Amino acid sequence: MKYQVAIIGGGPAGYTAAEAAGKAGLSVVLFEKKSVGGVCLNEGCIPTKSLLYSAKVYDTARHASKYAVSASEVAFDLGKIIARKSKVVRKLVLGVKARLTACQVHLVQGEAYVADAHTVTCGGESYECDHLILCTGSETVIPPVPGLEHIEYWTHREALENKELPASLTIVGGGVIGMEFASFFSSLGVPVTVIEMMDEILGGLDKELAALLRADYAKRGVNFLLNTRVTSFEKTAEGVRIGYENAAGSGALESDKVLMSVGRRPVTAGFGLENLNVRMTERGRIEVDEFMQTSLPGVYACGDLNGKSLLAHTAVRQAEVAVHHLLGKEDAMSYKAIPGVVYTNPEIASVGATEEALVKAGTAYRAIKLPMTYSGRFVAENEGVNGLCKVLVDDADRLLGVHILGNPASELIVMAGMMIEDGRKLSDWKRYVFPHPTVGEIFREME
Repeated sequence: MKYQVAIIGGGPAGYTAAEAAGKAGLSVVLFEKKSVGGVCLNEGCIPTKSLLYSAKVYDTARHASKYAVSASEVAFDLGKIIARKSKVVRKLVLGVKARLTACQVHLVQGEAYVADAHTVTCGGESYECDHLILCTGSETVIPPVPGLEHIEYWTHREALENKELPASLTIVGGGVIGMEFASFFSSLGVPVTVIEMMDEILGGLDKELAALLRADYAKRGVNFLLNTRVTSFEKTAEGVRIGYENAAGSGALESDKVLMSVGRRPVTAGFGLENLNVRMTERGRIEVDEFMQTSLPGVYACGDLNGKSLLAHTAVRQAEVAVHHLLGKEDAMSYKAIPGVVYTNPEIASVGATEEALVKAGTAYRAIKLPMTYSGRFVAENEGVNGLCKVLVDDADRLLGVHILGNPASELIVMAGMMIEDGRKLSDWKRYVFPHPTVGEIFREME
């Protein structure tokens, strides 16, 4: 069987590339060993946001009196929350499959193996192609901590399927995934401890905003152990005993359940990558150019696999660039305005450079900070809640970075990213008419 484009991996990068190539009239075969949609749609971005929204609704109902509304006997049903999550995932997976079918994409279920740059095998069949796009995604990193193999720990996958609340939960890793699960379980009343090796949660995001978010969750009862390394796990009658070390010395804590969330790494093994002999970076990632092409002409690597940015929205854009390149269309990948969002309550969102990165690079900048309460809409909808909007500009007042703590940061950050990508200045916001009242109006107050 011969196709113009063969794609391995049906996550955001893979299904986007397949749809784009199919729409352009190319013959496409897409290989997926599990479920179309990949980790993001099936056990990542979408299901976690479904759970978090249920928790947010529960939080809102419990505190309805702040808005002069009485809500008695507020309760939740974890089993139904999980069932709703699964329903959302099924609906969206069917939607992706329908789009692929509409674009005449041939979907092959099974483990694909690359024989060479123009040949892929799967299920005993051989498929020839003109162009090969690799989109194998990433996997959870499990650190070699003594005793871990003897306990029943969770990754994000098990946490998403659990239908009984643990008596207590310890999350190893205070990154995005760790904090989102800390938000979910703490909202449902579970005592949560977060252990983080770095000096602050959410590494890579603005430290000031991360510290404010941590302080907010600490007030809600979440316990944080920063600059702390987990040294051991031991199964006990009550659950798990977790040993750790920090500047204060050695310590231990007891927990019913443990969630491992220390990061993810690209999947580079198991599909025949070694048969391509493409150039790799010092960190073992596939080297790609601005068109997402590897050192082998006609072979592309998109999404988490290339290690540039382990985010679904980055993967989607990379896939578009790759397909445009093989079609001969002018396009190139840019990473200067990739937004990052943590869907806690409140949300935290960031795009462009952080203060820490600018200081490290020796770049001159000016920081403008405004409390989110400068927005009338924010005050009206967030009783007793604070937040912060920070904008970083260069000497010419061009935007370098924007960081927001407060709902709906995930929606506002898009406007900031567009400004940074297009090299806009702070004063350009004044030229746009924002609807009133909206939280986004806070950008016009920056000067």
